[in-house]
Amino acid sequence: MDGAMDTMTEVAQLVPKQGTRVAIVGGCGGIGRAVTAAAQKLGLRVCVLDLPQSIEANPPVADIAIPVDATDERAVQHAFQTVAEKCGGLDALINLPGFANRNLAVAELGLDEWDATIRGSLQSAFLCCRAGLPLLKQSPTGSIVNIASGQAVRPLAGFGPYSSAKAAVIALTKTLALEAAPVRANVVAPGAVNTAFFTGGTGRAQHASTFDLAAYSRTVPLGRPAEPIDVVGPILFLIGPGARFVNGQVLHVNGGGLMP
Repeated sequence: MDGAMDTMTEVAQLVPKQGTRVAIVGGCGGIGRAVTAAAQKLGLRVCVLDLPQSIEANPPVADIAIPVDATDERAVQHAFQTVAEKCGGLDALINLPGFANRNLAVAELGLDEWDATIRGSLQSAFLCCRAGLPLLKQSPTGSIVNIASGQAVRPLAGFGPYSSAKAAVIALTKTLALEAAPVRANVVAPGAVNTAFFTGGTGRAQHASTFDLAAYSRTVPLGRPAEPIDVVGPILFLIGPGARFVNGQVLHVNGGGLMP
């Protein structure tokens, strides 16, 4: 019985502890809402940062909700000052923002669409990591999880800006793993996840999607796209003590559809 209790204690120590202060940027989206709900159930102190229109349309069930455009330098700085004031610090940062461009070949892309897609995924991650680092460095368990995509490794024709941005997110995260230690920095790279992402994401103008989710599912050994809950466990694992020696890594979550 004592051995069983010891095992239970060890398992409990693998997940984030109650009271862990977590900022979830993009917490109103499909994956963000699933992560927020799971974090709440674990007793974490959750602060959601998202676009004002996203918070209004999909109010998060979180301790704190802060409206912010994650591509705006001043707004991000102010948002993390608010995190510091209302949470008293920060133990983990989860960066979820990003959206795909319309399906267009590079030769047909306008600079505006390229820039907007890069800002949405890469600039937002940079600004939030930079603003969050001073707080994370004050925590004994400081951790960053940035969300990339399988397209960072295996691009799809027509999505050059998105693939480029997510590949750069991986490079940024690995750089942070070197520069920011002992704050850990890792990446979760999902395959296709069944959310509003494919029509532009939440808080943005919706557009017609040309992505064939059914055809994609036939290429996945597990026979389906991911659901938001499938991405939750890997994210929470990486911010928890079970991953305390995991740094600078990319965790692919795609049902076996991509095995780099």
